[in-house]
Amino acid sequence: MGKGPVPQSIFEIIAPVIRKENLELVDVEYKRAGRNWILRVFIDREGGVTLEDCQKVSHLVGDLIEIEEIVSNAYVLEVSSPGLDRPLKTERDYLKYKSKKITVNTFSPIDNRRHFRGIVSDFKDDTLHLEENGKLLQILLENISLAKPVIEI
Repeated sequence: MGKGPVPQSIFEIIAPVIRKENLELVDVEYKRAGRNWILRVFIDREGGVTLEDCQKVSHLVGDLIEIEEIVSNAYVLEVSSPGLDRPLKTERDYLKYKSKKITVNTFSPIDNRRHFRGIVSDFKDDTLHLEENGKLLQILLENISLAKPVIEI
């Protein structure tokens, strides 16, 4: 999830509304881009997100943010799908990719390495179980700086 109090507050307020639309709130980012502020809301659902989903969420989210007065300055709201290679962040994300290949970068080295590529065998107790070349690695979620699915064509 995006860092800081604004994205966290927005996430907590809009997540239940997005769930009611049978969508998953993946992430919220709030960043400065030049002179403007950009609020990005990433949504997903099994089978993908449509343009209509993005438009509906844009209206719902915009109204909620105005009512709750979370953001004090002007911003541009963008709602979209996170894409096929979206970063994995939650237990649910990792379990979706069970038995599939992912890449993982860590903050601290494990066996003198920070980059891994393997098959997700499990995720429990905030620990990723990754099979890499026949070896099972256990990587704590707090040590993962970035994890993404490997898109094989």
